[in-house]
Amino acid sequence: MGTESAFLPGVPVELVLERFRSAAGNELDTGKFFSPESSAALVANAFGFFLQRGGDLPALPIDVEADWPPSSVQIEVELRFPWAGGRHPWLDAVVETPTMLIGIESKRYESFRHRKDPDISDAYCRPVWGEEMTRYCALRDGLRQDRIRFERVDAPQLMKHAFGLRTAVHREGRWDGKTALLLYLHCEPNAWPDGRPIPAADIETHRAEIERFAAMVDGDEVAFRACTYRQLLDGWRNCSLADVRAHADAVLDRFGPL
Repeated sequence: MGTESAFLPGVPVELVLERFRSAAGNELDTGKFFSPESSAALVANAFGFFLQRGGDLPALPIDVEADWPPSSVQIEVELRFPWAGGRHPWLDAVVETPTMLIGIESKRYESFRHRKDPDISDAYCRPVWGEEMTRYCALRDGLRQDRIRFERVDAPQLMKHAFGLRTAVHREGRWDGKTALLLYLHCEPNAWPDGRPIPAADIETHRAEIERFAAMVDGDEVAFRACTYRQLLDGWRNCSLADVRAHADAVLDRFGPL
């Protein structure tokens, strides 16, 4: 698939490519972006459409008042931890409203692949997360000590994203003082692109683990919510703007089943 043909109508291709060229992961040069299983291509097309028109993004299907519409929509955004060295988290998309910073972690097929054991270094145990992140810290400790395990949800990654969001809204700058929320946006495909079925039991396990993760961190400073791409796109298909409705249909047609 050529570069241009990897994008849906209305997506500002050069802006999206610029973001991916500056991001970690090297999705373009490795060819991962153009794989039929690519999660990056899905989120780039879905949210890339709104890069220059963030205010047109329909409200997210989550039970949070976010002072809509957004002031900006970005993709491939690095959030820095409160230290200089090491790796820092990259969010697939970030939606900013006048009062909120919403970081989006997007999953397509990843949840149904074999996962590696958690990799959580000592750096995350530094006392820098504040008194309102104790549940995330308890999750961190349980994962490090192998007392808490997840089979389908990448809990260490979500924990790190939450720490990055917490840092962002406490760091001097454009996001200082905003309320932070981490959205887990995921797919529930019934088959791989080559036709192999994805067991229904794996999908049910994934759903149960999302609920378990949400319950474990509920009440902390960085809120956690989850929804499926199907729920997201159903909202877009009911938008008052015809081109947004058409975009939702195009995403479903190109990347389904979701």
